[in-house]
Amino acid sequence: MTWLLGVIGDPVSHSLSPVIHKMWIREHGFDATYEALQVKRGELEHALETLSQREALGFNITLPHKEDALALADETSDIARRIGAANTLVRREQGGWRAENTDAPGFVRSLLDAGIEVAGSRVTLLGAGGSARAVAISLMDLRAEITIANRTRERAKALVSETGITAEICSLEEGISQAATADVVINTLSLGHSGKSLELPEATGQYFYDISYGKPAAAIRAEALAKNWQPMDGLGMLVAQAAYSFEHWFGVLPDTKEALAHCRKLVEATT
Repeated sequence: MTWLLGVIGDPVSHSLSPVIHKMWIREHGFDATYEALQVKRGELEHALETLSQREALGFNITLPHKEDALALADETSDIARRIGAANTLVRREQGGWRAENTDAPGFVRSLLDAGIEVAGSRVTLLGAGGSARAVAISLMDLRAEITIANRTRERAKALVSETGITAEICSLEEGISQAATADVVINTLSLGHSGKSLELPEATGQYFYDISYGKPAAAIRAEALAKNWQPMDGLGMLVAQAAYSFEHWFGVLPDTKEALAHCRKLVEATT
């Protein structure tokens, strides 16, 4: 029996998840296939009902379905509940789905792999959207001193209230202008996806971590380099969260080094 796995989203054709998971499936000899599955907003429930008939073992979930995946699950992990979104579904033996969120541990793993210590450090988080929630919760659990900078303070306040984290709140302009006073700056804004960038202040070698990668991160990376920041993109987080999803499905935590190196080559070839 060949198990079905895949990534569900819209759009989804750009996803590197099939590349990553197919490498690990081959490496560990599992009888499984991994597909990119485009499902339009509002159609996740119907899609899961159909896919369940194909011996589906689990799925990665990306935009715009993360909140719906959480709501449709029969069982929910604590971290997915805290974040308010699921990026991984795991088939239960008794039927239905367990919702997990591997974005948070994937983000933490990427920090550890890069040697970035945030405990007790001042961290400025740019943005308060869906992507920021997993990052903010992870930073709180790591005991960082957090400042959330967002265009609208109300959305930042909602993030703090809904997740129960402790953080200072300021406008996006304030956060960027004072970014150099932080030990680490983490960008969750989607500016790069529309070709925009940020005007950063001069730094003294602090990390600027953009959770995007490839073309969406290119302009901001160039700005960070020019202003004496140490830029880091989100490719390590992508591969790490994939590894934790793989572990949920197969009980095996794969090595990420080869997959990350392969994805890095693919991204650099298209940037």
